[in-house]
Formats: sequence, C-alpha cells, structure tokens
Amino acid sequence: MASLLIVDDESALVMLMRAVLEKVGHTVADASNGAEALAKLGVSPENPSAPLPDLILLDVMMPVLDGVGTAAALRDHPRAGRIPILIVTAKGDMRPLFEAMPQVAGFFQKPFTPAGLREAVARAVAPKAGS
Repeated sequence: MASLLIVDDESALVMLMRAVLEKVGHTVADASNGAEALAKLGVSPENPSAPLPDLILLDVMMPVLDGVGTAAALRDHPRAGRIPILIVTAKGDMRPLFEAMPQVAGFFQKPFTPAGLREAVARAVAPKAGS
C-alpha cells in the first residue's frame, strides 16, 4: 500500500482519516498546517534525506500556511514537487485555485464517507497509464 501525509488542522478529522486509511494498509503521517508539512517533507528547511510520501492529502483552509501556499511551495521543489496531491476541502470547487499545479491529482469534498475516502486515495495512488 501507499505512504500518505495528511495535512489538516482538524485533529478529529485527521484521526478519522488515519483510522480509515491504515485499516486498508496505508502508512499515514500527519501535519497540522502547511509549514509543518514542508518541514516534514524536507522542503523548508531543506533536508534532502527527508522521506517522501506517495500521496499528500492537503486541506485548503489552515492556519500558518494554507493549502494553496503549501501546494505552490511543493510545486517548485525539485524532490517534493513530484508527489501527487489530493486536495481535501469543505469549500466547494477549488479547481481554479490549483489549475497551474500539475501535481494536484484530484479533489475530495468534506464531509466524506470512509468508502469515498478509500476510493479517492486509491485513484490518486493508482499507476497512471504509460508510466
């Protein structure tokens, strides 16, 4: 299964997502905001030996550094810029904010069902045709 990084400031939601995803075999780490995520990923401060996940589940609205700023910082990073991102939001269609970010693999709406979360993650980490 995949290694995942959940970036969300709602701790109860992170615990729920972790339980759902670990139950099907994923390895899950978390960060409570974008700045914490960038540090864990070795982006800021720079750390080339930081382990990288297979997928980032990224909330849009967070304190310190929001999802848009986090995705932009990741996009420009030579290592972390290749990690697919699943945008998780309660704010409706966020696609226009992320159009220039090719690493965004999809969007996932809150509230969600456990089955919907599992399916969205499976789609995002599935091997793409031709790769």
